[in-house]
Amino acid sequence: MRLQRTLIAATFALLPAAGLAAETTAPAFVGSAACTGCHEAVAADWKGSHHALAWTEPSPGTVATDFDGTAFEGAGMSVRFRIEDGRYYADVTESDGARRSYPVHSVVGVEPLQQYLFETEPGRLQSFDVVWDTEKGGWFHLYGDDVIPPDDGLHWTGPYKTWNARCAECHATGYRKNYDPATRTYASRQVEIGVGCEACHGPGGDHLAWAERWKTTGEPLPPTGGFTVDLADTEATIQQCATCHSRREAQGDGNPLPGTAYHDAFTLALLRPGQYHADGQILDEVYEYGSFLQSKMYAAGVGCTDCHKAHTATLRAEGNAVCAQCHSPAGNPRFPTLTPADYDSPAHHFHDQGSKAAQCKSCHMVERVYMGNDWRADHSFRVPRPDLAADTGAPDACTACHSDRTPPWAAATLEAWFPDSRHRIPHYGQVLAWGRADPIAAGGDLGTLAGDSSHPGIVRATALWLAAQGADAALAGRLAPLLEDADPLVRAFAVQVQRAAPPTERVSRLVPLLSDPMLSVRIEAAKQMVDAPIARLPPAMEKAYRRAMGDWQAALGTRMDFPETHMVLGSVALATRNIPAAESAFREVTRLDPQRAEAWIMLVRLAAATSGDEAARQVLTEALAAVPKDRTLRGFEAELAAAAQVARP
Repeated sequence: MRLQRTLIAATFALLPAAGLAAETTAPAFVGSAACTGCHEAVAADWKGSHHALAWTEPSPGTVATDFDGTAFEGAGMSVRFRIEDGRYYADVTESDGARRSYPVHSVVGVEPLQQYLFETEPGRLQSFDVVWDTEKGGWFHLYGDDVIPPDDGLHWTGPYKTWNARCAECHATGYRKNYDPATRTYASRQVEIGVGCEACHGPGGDHLAWAERWKTTGEPLPPTGGFTVDLADTEATIQQCATCHSRREAQGDGNPLPGTAYHDAFTLALLRPGQYHADGQILDEVYEYGSFLQSKMYAAGVGCTDCHKAHTATLRAEGNAVCAQCHSPAGNPRFPTLTPADYDSPAHHFHDQGSKAAQCKSCHMVERVYMGNDWRADHSFRVPRPDLAADTGAPDACTACHSDRTPPWAAATLEAWFPDSRHRIPHYGQVLAWGRADPIAAGGDLGTLAGDSSHPGIVRATALWLAAQGADAALAGRLAPLLEDADPLVRAFAVQVQRAAPPTERVSRLVPLLSDPMLSVRIEAAKQMVDAPIARLPPAMEKAYRRAMGDWQAALGTRMDFPETHMVLGSVALATRNIPAAESAFREVTRLDPQRAEAWIMLVRLAAATSGDEAARQVLTEALAAVPKDRTLRGFEAELAAAAQVARP
């Protein structure tokens, strides 16, 4: 029996709803209101926090602007905002002239901007791209002056702005997306909108039941208070915060049960081009976790709540004082490797005391702006390295402010200020930059970086991802020990390198990871086994293989509203030679996002291979209407035209 034919093709061809993961019995949610009676002080702190107000119903107390008669013009569209019978409405005229009035379903955020959700179909919520600047006042468009037409996947009505799919899980408590791929509809549910008590602590049913018993029996508080998260544990707290404060791919439907190990619920985004600079500095909207994992503070045991108050979600102190909790002449006994010194002094920062340039974050947490006006700090807490600019192409904190100067000037200045610095040493960003430019030539150094456990796991995993792009059998063998690394992120991306191994060796190395304790690792192993030459496995291995494939299927099943998912399904169908399923998958990609040129390219190729040039021309005509400037599609057009010319008598 060939498992590819019996399991993979049947499982992944159309991915029926029956393939979704079954719900497991979990403790009961009770809602934040059930907590406030006993926990009045923390409830008061939480009530006005950005967490509590992350998603609210529209009302005079939650809507930050006056809808009555305000308007927006720009980006090829016009919007008039109004209030009628106590409800909030937006009358939208799109760039194609289409007009529609939308009642505001709900409100997102507090500051520095506020966004509004419209229910465009029953159950489907879309986040509107015209938002309110709560600091300066006034409407603005998230894409500036760029005109995004309604048939573009990036339009606010498109798949990337569907609140149910992309955003709600981090703005709600106890959320389930409940997307039905057969009807392409949502029946999403949540315990409460906003980030409530149980979003971090876990379901409160057991705790509430204990509290009722305690009134009469006085029984002691159970471990972790009866909740599913031990927030007294620093690493558990970090992973719980990372559930939302990270760029990642979710493997389940909605919120994982709080307390779930991060790598059992998500695959973390690596330091990839377009998301991070080569040295790991933030570039795109990647949130905080991937940056924090690179920091020496994380390695030393610092956690989120050392700097941030848990319930107000504000800093524990203002300005440099939050850093001076540890970085001071007194130091902090929790972190004995930290050198006590006066860091909040011109002797250290070399700028006017109290100035913006003298703020710790100005040099060590460079900010970037996202969503038009939202400045967010890089949490890698890095020492400025302008001396690396020539190698990495990354920016540095010095010339970000001194824009009229150069990185060599900044490097010379720092060398004069800190002649005995321990930081002018080789940096992993140099290897990653080389790997981006030429993964084949950099393969050896990428392998060395991946194997060096003194570097952060996200760095080592990125090195493995780059190495996999140019690996050969020798490098795959050299890096095989990393399949047993302690870090699940490293294990998951060590799997990818094994595609370069001889098929039988790949199978023998990956089979153990089909039973890895972390879901993200099992799924990655399953991916790399799709086209493996397996005729038969021993019963125990076959069971692990089927389970891992089921894990992958279930994860994909929760993302059937993502164009990216159907690209994966199309690729799997091609690997298993299921051409109709491949065509169906790529068609769904183009339905969800007509601008996904890679899906059109596959459809043209499939049409040419299965039905001939005329069928390919018909698909190509559709494709060019959606992405007229794509070079590959234009190349197909020229090839088909030449073929037609040759075929003429």
